[in-house]
Amino acid sequence: MNDTSREMARLAIDALEDKKAEDIKVIDISEVSVLADYFIIAGGSNRSQIQALSENVEEKLGRAGFPVKQVEGYDTANWILQDFGDVIVHIFDKENRLLYDLERIWRDGKQVDLDTL
Repeated sequence: MNDTSREMARLAIDALEDKKAEDIKVIDISEVSVLADYFIIAGGSNRSQIQALSENVEEKLGRAGFPVKQVEGYDTANWILQDFGDVIVHIFDKENRLLYDLERIWRDGKQVDLDTL
């Protein structure tokens, strides 16, 4: 894991907090997967908020020189996945967050305290 990944994760978290994301979790998956260093999982209460969260993350990271590589699920906004390479952001509605339960699936990764990131 590197400082760039940490910076990207911190920027994404700040962007999510700016738009009042719910229950933000960060999982360090660097030792259990080659997909990325961090998964960031957050919730939104409705389609408009979930899309606003996604837009804010993309804008903040883009301005910092970290363009999004791929976005999935923006139109339906029940689960938006944003791939920034070393950081993957998942923004869920309540129902789909419970259904897919990424925190359980990726429990081999390390939960990261937002304040120490």
